Amino acid sequence: MPSALNLVFCGTPRFAVPTLDKLVDAGFHLQLVVTQPDRPKGRGLEPSSSPVKQRAVQLELPIAQPESIRNNNEFRDQLSALKADAIIVVGYGRIIPQWMLDLPPLGNINLHASLLPKYRGAAPIQWAIARGETITGVTTMKIDSGLDTGDILLQREIPIASSDTAETLTPRLSAVGADLTVETLRQLGDGKIHPRPQDHRRATLAPILKKEDGLIDFSLPATEILNRMRGFQPWPGAYTRFRGKNLQLWGAAGLNRSLPLSEMMVAGDHLLAGCGHGSAIELLEVQLEGKKRTSAADFIRGYRPQPGEKLGP
Repeated sequence: MPSALNLVFCGTPRFAVPTLDKLVDAGFHLQLVVTQPDRPKGRGLEPSSSPVKQRAVQLELPIAQPESIRNNNEFRDQLSALKADAIIVVGYGRIIPQWMLDLPPLGNINLHASLLPKYRGAAPIQWAIARGETITGVTTMKIDSGLDTGDILLQREIPIASSDTAETLTPRLSAVGADLTVETLRQLGDGKIHPRPQDHRRATLAPILKKEDGLIDFSLPATEILNRMRGFQPWPGAYTRFRGKNLQLWGAAGLNRSLPLSEMMVAGDHLLAGCGHGSAIELLEVQLEGKKRTSAADFIRGYRPQPGEKLGP
């Protein structure tokens, strides 16, 4: 029976926790949970467990936290001895070595938060929003030696709302992906899935986010700036420069008007900024470097932006 499959689960972030829960609830045998080692966190730099480890402890599942896996003979022997039917990988954060790909008969199955081949890489949710997509989804695939290039097993679409941020979309994708992983395993166990190769010509990349990705280029149209602000929450966020300091942009809205590029305009309690292609945005909430987050109205009263004053380097 598919529910009797023996599994190893590899995952680290909160996104992976619902899948772990669903696999346990569905009756699969979780032989081992593999997650990243505890890392120092907070001001006291106390060791902090990953969300997956915390949940595995609650579920009383066996846990392994190897520092590396590629040339780790002890870990290789441990996995080999389990004789798992499949290895499930959800945001583990390590490249899966070939010896591990070859180990289970059903392969290493990855849950990826995009509709592959779109948005291969470490930040598919963020880049899908930042690039203005209105539909996204999740994919289960068999991992191969490439970057998210393996054969597709199942996919499921969900809409991206105009109000969605990476923070609001992530838990929805996580929940849908958990159900899809269970369905994938059941169909694999019954021999009902026929993996299909990806069309590599249609691939787009979603590279890991860097701090500089949050720096707003006001030569972009307002819609693109707003999409990046939604996609890059909570990190790296969106920021610009004001009077030589970083200005974090916490909230903004589009305007049906034109302003000079990157130029600020004060209209009563409203703070406007000119963007590319003859567009503009209203800044709703901002935070100057070293100061508290504040409304645009309070920012105007405190700093009195001058006519013609610009945002940016």
